[in-house]
Amino acid sequence: MRLRLPEERPTEPPTGYKIAHPVLSQDGTRAGFTGVSLGGALPYGVVADASCVYGLRHRPPHRRCDCGFHCVHDRTTAEALLCTAEHRAAVLLEVSVLGRYIRFERGFRHARQRVRTATVGPCACGAVAVALADAGWGRPGWRALAPSCAGCVRRRTSVSLTAFARLAGHGLRVEAGRGTPERGDSPGPPEGFGVPELVAEAALLQARLDWFQTQLARFGERGHDPGGHG
Repeated sequence: MRLRLPEERPTEPPTGYKIAHPVLSQDGTRAGFTGVSLGGALPYGVVADASCVYGLRHRPPHRRCDCGFHCVHDRTTAEALLCTAEHRAAVLLEVSVLGRYIRFERGFRHARQRVRTATVGPCACGAVAVALADAGWGRPGWRALAPSCAGCVRRRTSVSLTAFARLAGHGLRVEAGRGTPERGDSPGPPEGFGVPELVAEAALLQARLDWFQTQLARFGERGHDPGGHG
């Protein structure tokens, strides 16, 4: 006798939470995410369909396989995963569980998903992130990105949070999580969630302008060096 799982018919898609690494295409025209465990080699977009990572010809999520997107019910559980060293640069995703799914005690395994919100953690220095910058690794055709404040972006390939949301499309919202407010005269975003988009853009542009001015000043000093010794 074949056991059948109970069927659910929700009036609206269930909500789940997960973590992932943001990625930017090599040509800089597309943005998406890549998982932190099973299936991490396959970047996906805001709206995506799962496929079996083992190459089997069944529809995810198969009852006797691990395939499909994975997420948890509770936001706090997903946030706890960000405490591990290898996941510090990942972002928190709020997703709509679409298509066929299997419900477990702590979460879902599902066939399709739509990422609604991505919450970006603080920069490695502790300041509130205003951009996503090259993390130094990636997948073929994709650069992995990590949260960065205006002062730490420097010359790395980067996109503002607003630009990442625009490249990802499908109405994705990208928010900055909490961090330590930047001090001094350098412009920085205000403390807390919901950093205004214009402030984030201005901070990123100002950081790049400061770097260019520093380089120009160095060239100027070299140009005025008389070059005489003794």
